[in-house]
Amino acid sequence: MATSSDDMKTMNFRRYEEGDFEHRPWQEEIWQAGWTHKCPTYVHRTPPCQGSCPSGHDIRGWLDIVRGIEKPSGEKSWQEYAFERMTLSNPFPAIMGRVCPAPCQDGCNRNQVEDFVGINSVEHFIGNWALENGMKFTAGADTGKKVAIVGGGPGGLAAAYQLRKMGHGVTLFDEHSELGGMMRYGIPGYRTPRNVLDGEIQRIVDMGVEVKTGTRVGREVTMEQIESDYDAVVWAIGAQAGRALPIDGADADNCITGVAFLEAFNDGRLQHVTGKVIVIGGGDTSIDVASVARRLGHITVENENERPEYVVLGQTAHDVASTAKREGADVLLMSRQPVDKMNAAQHEIEDALREGVEIKGALTPVSVVKDASGRAIALKVADLDYSTGKAVVVEGSERDIECDLVVAAIGQTGDFTGIEAMGNERGLIDSDKNFQVAGKPGHFVCGDAVRPHLLTTAIGQASIACESVDHFLKNQAVGKRPKVDVHHFNLLGKLKEWNLAPEEFKRLDPEEIKKAEGFAKEIDLGQRGTSDAKFAVHNYEDRSFNDIIPSDELFLGHFTYTPRHIRDNIEVSAEEVLGHFEERLVALTEEDVVAEAKRCMSCGMCFECDNCVVYCPQDAVQKTPRGESTTGRYVFTDYSKCIGCHICADVCPTGYIQMGMGD
Repeated sequence: MATSSDDMKTMNFRRYEEGDFEHRPWQEEIWQAGWTHKCPTYVHRTPPCQGSCPSGHDIRGWLDIVRGIEKPSGEKSWQEYAFERMTLSNPFPAIMGRVCPAPCQDGCNRNQVEDFVGINSVEHFIGNWALENGMKFTAGADTGKKVAIVGGGPGGLAAAYQLRKMGHGVTLFDEHSELGGMMRYGIPGYRTPRNVLDGEIQRIVDMGVEVKTGTRVGREVTMEQIESDYDAVVWAIGAQAGRALPIDGADADNCITGVAFLEAFNDGRLQHVTGKVIVIGGGDTSIDVASVARRLGHITVENENERPEYVVLGQTAHDVASTAKREGADVLLMSRQPVDKMNAAQHEIEDALREGVEIKGALTPVSVVKDASGRAIALKVADLDYSTGKAVVVEGSERDIECDLVVAAIGQTGDFTGIEAMGNERGLIDSDKNFQVAGKPGHFVCGDAVRPHLLTTAIGQASIACESVDHFLKNQAVGKRPKVDVHHFNLLGKLKEWNLAPEEFKRLDPEEIKKAEGFAKEIDLGQRGTSDAKFAVHNYEDRSFNDIIPSDELFLGHFTYTPRHIRDNIEVSAEEVLGHFEERLVALTEEDVVAEAKRCMSCGMCFECDNCVVYCPQDAVQKTPRGESTTGRYVFTDYSKCIGCHICADVCPTGYIQMGMGD
């Protein structure tokens, strides 16, 4: 409703008179001797760890819980509260705390002080605690809608988890005998212990997920049946087919892919290798293949069907008794990139070298050398020179390396047998930013079928895809995704948790406004324009959906040198590696986990250090009364005392205080 001309005459907060279009120079406008027109505003922004996490973890949030800054409102332990926050985005903390390459740690602002925060180690501890203490998930109220999920890997399981939380019915189809996808069939058990994996999967199934294993959509069940029986479909089929070497001779039977090799091993069929093994790659999958081959060991072939390629191709399986004859395997891992530029995690490279894997970089495969029967007997390779900035084959460097098995770990693609209509020319599925399948309403996708990447990427995509599914099932338009698309801390939600939610805004009746002598009186009655009103969160701005806070906006001088608490890693030597399938990573103790969480700088959110209170020369910044305080509302500013000196913002370690224009 427009403001009446009478009311306009009584408005008393205008900074300029009618016809006054000139303002003073900006320096004079803002600064006046010992005071300014600026005042502290509390600005919430996304920390770079979270911005770097493909699953969108509220990392700062659960680290603040572990360290004791953010507390639950009830009687929950900090471990349970941290688990609940952690699994808003990722239902596999015990697995991801072990195997995620942790791009969050690369992005951590603490790197500017001495070293990143050990985010994975804290997640590892909480994940273990949750399994040991029987933590469960709760499904939402039943909506009556049914969703089919095709694929039981990290993406499909994460989608089942998110959809059940929303209350939608879920049936999960997977062609394997067990769920887990790449977590089970693509990563060896000494990195993802099977009891841990089974526990985290069962927690999702127990939410009421119907599971149909040994069932391939496109073979046992048609796409038409799926579309007829379900209200929506989520495709999480992964990229289960490895890419073959694009060189002459790579069609030999004993040239196989890393994906097929690891699946045969994790399925229990492959129990030893024969002869020398050459692994081609440079990423984590190639390291896993080489490390598994070293553990399996080598035997001299007595029967043709003992050769590993026949096992991998599913034609036979190894007899356990034959492994008694095994010896250490001769394994070479070669990469087109120099060793120091390989994509694999540095600690994984170091472990492989210690375990006896030979690693050579700047080497390219040229062709596969076959014998008269068509078997590969050698791999022709050549050196690469990077001195020009590009890979150039060194003339005259070609040579043959004898081998009995060639394993290519150079990429993956999808298998669309029976569902050809879903695939594109790259062997993947096309989708938009909301993970809706192009041209197929009601179909959604997540995980490696979109783009082969990390497990945590599949989990993050599943969360977004499920929001799109929810909108579709409710006949709602799918809105634009935020620029910083993660699971954000919600201050209003936190206030509600502590029964501190703002009061309901009640607008005065127009007739009452007139009786109250105009618009200016409405202001006096606390309807707007005052920090005393209780219907809003004052002087708080949420920029987390658009802004990631960099290290140069923190007060780094607050943080003293504190060494990282590093998990122990059981080092396996080349002599010990044969048959060594025990877990290598040792979880931190509770004491070390809490100490490590305290190294977090809580970028973009108050962590209650008291600097602003201590250093304010006017006593304008004060602690929020105990009964009204919670995370993000630890301090407030008495603006009648504030002179805008900027000191509170200068000494704020986390960048949570920003100076904004005031009256």
